[in-house]
Amino acid sequence: MAGTTVSPLAKYKLVFLGDQSVGKTSIITRFMYDKFDNTYQATIGIDFLSKTMYLEDRTVRLQLWDTAGQERFRSLIPSYIRDSSVAVVVYDVSNRQSFLNTVRWIEEVRTERGTDVIIVLVGNKTDLVDKRQVSIEEGDAKAREFSVMFIETSAKAGFNIKALFRKIAGALPGMESLSQRKEEDLVDVNLSAANNQGRGNASSSAASSCAC
Repeated sequence: MAGTTVSPLAKYKLVFLGDQSVGKTSIITRFMYDKFDNTYQATIGIDFLSKTMYLEDRTVRLQLWDTAGQERFRSLIPSYIRDSSVAVVVYDVSNRQSFLNTVRWIEEVRTERGTDVIIVLVGNKTDLVDKRQVSIEEGDAKAREFSVMFIETSAKAGFNIKALFRKIAGALPGMESLSQRKEEDLVDVNLSAANNQGRGNASSSAASSCAC
């Protein structure tokens, strides 16, 4: 059969979960448009965005579902979790309660999807250095406890946002080889190195080079 080498564009549904104002929308906005909006507006219900990612050997379409953190919208969320490939559970590193509440978000995902889902625990707002209430070690330990992936980000500074989505892409079904091959340089994928404007050079660590 002709054209067997051209596979249809694989689509994956990512649902973003977490308490109100932890930065779910900001992470998505930074990834989609490389922008950060200083004015906070609570997400009402569910928002949907879609982005194509070009990887080494294939292209995938990520369908990003941004859920409201407010309690009154919680009844909507299970139906969005149900057919998702990835659950991104976000907390604010400067808000300890939002970190403690990740347990119930992860449990909700497990209830709906069992183990047939990729879960990433994300500690956002690392730019709030003086206000940090949750250490990176605690976040990592929580992720290990629940057998989920873990990364810290700052949507405001643009830190590790691309790394987060590369990490997710590498864990998607059929992407294991990419994950193993690229683990060492997940952080800096040079998608827009020309627009870096010199940010992220304060440290020589690989992690800081992602602030583009």
